[in-house]
Amino acid sequence: MSPLLKKRWLSLYVENDVGVLAKIAGLFSGKSYNLSSLTVGETEDPTVSRMTISLYGDDKTFEQIKKQLNRSVEVIKVLDFTELSIHKKEILYIKLHSLKKEEIEDIIRSASVFGVTVCDYDRTSLILESVKTEDENSDLLAYYKKYYASRMEAVRGGSVAIESVSRSDR
Repeated sequence: MSPLLKKRWLSLYVENDVGVLAKIAGLFSGKSYNLSSLTVGETEDPTVSRMTISLYGDDKTFEQIKKQLNRSVEVIKVLDFTELSIHKKEILYIKLHSLKKEEIEDIIRSASVFGVTVCDYDRTSLILESVKTEDENSDLLAYYKKYYASRMEAVRGGSVAIESVSRSDR
């Protein structure tokens, strides 16, 4: 990756209408940006959705994208979280299958140590649920992949983020 590219975070308030997601995604693809993560959900107002977007980009192109987003009729507000103090988490599910009883017991113990929830299981399989940062979830995936790679399935949701209410410099 180019040294000019850095991790960026955007939060958009957009109209909750058909086609808005496609239009916003098209704006990024038009600039040849690959989104690392895109999460969209309805806010407390059912007519407004909030998008949390993470990507890598250079300063110039990123500024152009923010300007284009601000000009878009469907976009209500653009927040650049890149340099702000925020809270962000992503959800990760790891399904492990074809396990022996001892392996299930070991996984349950390790899940407890890692602060991960066992949300479903049977005699030979289980599903772990983790709500942590991207990096923490990546570390968790690497750990389980080391032992169960051929018997593992993982799915990650995009990160969601919100501005901090406290100041870290107090």
